[in-house]
Amino acid sequence: MITEEAYAAHQADWNDRMANAEDMVPLVGRLNRERGIETSVSGRMLVNRGVIDIIKAHRFARQIEGEELSVFETLPVLRIVEKMSLAPCHVDLGKLVTRHKKLFSNKPLEDFVHDELAGAKIPQGQSVEGDGTDIVLYGFGRIGRLLAREMLAQRPRGASLRLRAIVVRRGGENDLIKRASLLRRDSVHGSFKGTITVDHDNSVIHANGTAIQVIYASSPDAVDYTLYGISNAVVVDNTGMWRDRDGLSQHLRCPGAAKVVLTAPGKGDIKNIVMGVNDDDIAENDSILSAASCTTNAITPVLKALDDKYGVITGHVETVHAYTNDQNLIDNYHKGDRRGRAAPLNMVLTETGAAQAVSKALPHFEGRLTGNAIRVPTANVSMAILNLQLQHGVTADELNDYLRHIALHSSLQKQVDFTNSPEAVSSDFVGSRAAGIVDSLSTQANAKSAVVYVWYDNEAGYSCQVIRMMRRMVKATLPAYPIEG
Repeated sequence: MITEEAYAAHQADWNDRMANAEDMVPLVGRLNRERGIETSVSGRMLVNRGVIDIIKAHRFARQIEGEELSVFETLPVLRIVEKMSLAPCHVDLGKLVTRHKKLFSNKPLEDFVHDELAGAKIPQGQSVEGDGTDIVLYGFGRIGRLLAREMLAQRPRGASLRLRAIVVRRGGENDLIKRASLLRRDSVHGSFKGTITVDHDNSVIHANGTAIQVIYASSPDAVDYTLYGISNAVVVDNTGMWRDRDGLSQHLRCPGAAKVVLTAPGKGDIKNIVMGVNDDDIAENDSILSAASCTTNAITPVLKALDDKYGVITGHVETVHAYTNDQNLIDNYHKGDRRGRAAPLNMVLTETGAAQAVSKALPHFEGRLTGNAIRVPTANVSMAILNLQLQHGVTADELNDYLRHIALHSSLQKQVDFTNSPEAVSSDFVGSRAAGIVDSLSTQANAKSAVVYVWYDNEAGYSCQVIRMMRRMVKATLPAYPIEG
């Protein structure tokens, strides 16, 4: 039974946490908007987050570090960061706090933070400026609109990725209004966080201060981007209509276009990039690159981590995938087997190339994996079940401890997330920024056999991977601190 005094104490503690989180909001915003500095807590982004979201991000640290972080601990670190002269970078406040408590508790906090962020300091008398890279979205479907939302949310000083235009086929007299409305409202991901207005005379959508030119064209090579002040642009083809070099090269014939990104698996000699796994394969002279598929992005980082530690001999990947726009709402003709059956009413067995596509990012996996897929009546968030034979024996606890470490303290942190919630279901992962989330309570291991369940938001998580890839292509990836090794 809780006493009146205990009730009051809990309420006072909560109010103090709210006050500290409220103090963090403007600091986080100014650092990002004016100086291009991103902040996070144990991998959870703080930029454009509200007070409750910030408190929840601190509580998430329990799953990773085994103990909850507090805004009372991170706010002093954030204030120190604000006073420092730093180049654009990513600072994980949670990691700094944990590192200080565990390894450097005898060092004054301010001295510790200055030492940890020494590599990001701007030499006296110098400044950091940047114009950013123009981005054009060719197609404005599910992935296109989520890419737009993400770029509009990440608008630091210099805006490394500047959304300049979308290219679509005119859908009717009110096309511009409909495009803006689809950006504003989303049945899965909720309403757009910001303001949107439409300039009919100039075919422009204004979203959170960004003027997005809407260009109507019937083919990729029918646009002169320089007429709109766009140059050296990265064109992101979200249509999936062209997947080989010949088809995608049409974009490069447009004045103002410099590079092409395909948001689908590429064919032929096109490199399929999974960030965190083979992004070192990106060369400066690559003019066309593929971001592979959502499923390939979800499973490949986890497979790499497991292969590095335990050695993957063979395996089978079963994907339980949300239905997509290429299926029918009701039974009707479809060129693909079974996909013509009503998507909201059926579990639909279908094929997936994700298992074979892993070898495009990890060539030594060639021939090691088989795969199958089931489309299910949910609109978003999917799951991959990895049934693996390993070279080295492992228990479920050991495997989970390793993947928990990967989720926070490795180069795959942005790709691999981790949950130990006994109540987790698919809708809990809508909006997840990770490529895949390991469901640790479902992990099974018996000697050299292991089964790992990986959730993934096949829309938002994949879109974040595409953004990371574009940042890597234009050399705009922020250095992350603290540096772990």
